Amino acid sequence: MIDNYGSLVTIRRNVFEEVAKLAYEGGDYNRIEEIPYKMLNQKAKKNGQAKYRESIFLERAIVAERIRLAIGLPVRSADEHEPISKGIEEATRTSRYYEPPLINVIDFACNACPEHSYYVTDVCVGCLANPCANVCPKNAISIKNGRSQINQDLCIKCGRCKDVCPYNAIAHRERPCQKACGMDAIESDEFGKAKINYDKCVSCGMCLVNCPFGAIADKSQIFQVIQTIKEGIEVYAIMAPAFVGQFGPKVNLKTIDDAMGQLGFKGVYEVSIGADLCTIEEAHDFLENVPSKLKFMGTSCCPSWSVMAKKVFPEFKENISMALTPMVLTARLVKREHPNAKIVFVGPCSAKKLEASRKSVRSDVDFVLTFEELMGMFLAKKVDFNKLKEKPLQNVSSADGRGFAIAGGVAQAVVNACKEIDPEREIKVKATQGLKNCMQMLKDAKLGKYDGYLLEGMACPFGCASGAGTITQPNRTKALIGVSQKETPLKHSTESIYKDEFNKLD
Repeated sequence: MIDNYGSLVTIRRNVFEEVAKLAYEGGDYNRIEEIPYKMLNQKAKKNGQAKYRESIFLERAIVAERIRLAIGLPVRSADEHEPISKGIEEATRTSRYYEPPLINVIDFACNACPEHSYYVTDVCVGCLANPCANVCPKNAISIKNGRSQINQDLCIKCGRCKDVCPYNAIAHRERPCQKACGMDAIESDEFGKAKINYDKCVSCGMCLVNCPFGAIADKSQIFQVIQTIKEGIEVYAIMAPAFVGQFGPKVNLKTIDDAMGQLGFKGVYEVSIGADLCTIEEAHDFLENVPSKLKFMGTSCCPSWSVMAKKVFPEFKENISMALTPMVLTARLVKREHPNAKIVFVGPCSAKKLEASRKSVRSDVDFVLTFEELMGMFLAKKVDFNKLKEKPLQNVSSADGRGFAIAGGVAQAVVNACKEIDPEREIKVKATQGLKNCMQMLKDAKLGKYDGYLLEGMACPFGCASGAGTITQPNRTKALIGVSQKETPLKHSTESIYKDEFNKLD
């Protein structure tokens, strides 16, 4: 979720809205060339002044690349001369999948922010004790003209000087996207611009929501989803638990069916029903395998966490649950009931787009949209949330299944299921969020600290409620999910009305 970056949020959502309008209206798609001018022309009409950057031409060029990514086309560099619409015929294909990479840097939007460094600010008073210089292990700090100075060639970025300064005069500067990346996948090109090391990247999306210049964006399938709907194919939406509250209080479990129906969706299912089935499988796996066959077991539902674990700790490949994720289980359930339908997973997560692009998942999940992208569709169709009709969903999930959206919720659901299956068994749990913390958890597990434990890893802080594609604040989502948990008659996943269907879905 982009927090406090108001202008960037406006641009992102305007792009999604305009792309959705283009797809719904159809006709000559070459008018896509007009969108940057439509979005950024208001102030420029008078004096040609840019609203956000130093040039209106640069603003439009960046928006043009965001538009291309929003229809699933590759991002271009500044030296490529071609219309925005190049390749749009390919983008209209409903069977089109993402061409890697999923997450992209728009190089001419990048500010080339300085990397990790420490520097002395004007707050420095040149105190007599010079604790900063005394503590520096490389003698990188000297006193000149009554103030401390740091020799960047000698500095090893240990931060000791900052820690001991009594005036807080030493600042730590980090590139925001680099700081947010738990995989250290953000590097620099020869010009100091950010670039992504895709061998390390797990597509969590934290870089794209933490770049203050809006230089990083992921590809979307808005265009392809709407094309499928327009072709008359039955399209069902499966909504991740974190959707509650994303679109305001009027869009909830009782009104979501009407809201999605106005976009052309045939129906809506809760992904929480798949979360219940995932919980049951993980509970059985844990009880059967830990500690007899595995020292510990990690949950499976967060793709960035599981990919990170397998990339960085290949020796723990078997320790990450092989249970199908809630997204896949729900999609399979819907396709059993509607074999000719297309399935759109709607959730908070960029990494789910990567998961759905795998050949093993493509037959189950046809498209993935984030909440922010779906909002663009609502805006394009001018859906009035205040006039939605109530039509409660029939596919009811448990309170534990709905809790998957909140950090610690997955592990708690599995623990509750284990207690139902084997009341005498004690289940030890460690849950953490953020890939750096998840990595540390696995390092500790390697040392034997978590033998016998169930480990829950979530790539995003606060869990799915603060994923890269969310709209509202995590604490609000958490509160509204708590309300939805109280509304369901089913408490634990083991009470799922679909549990007998599980073997048929595997």
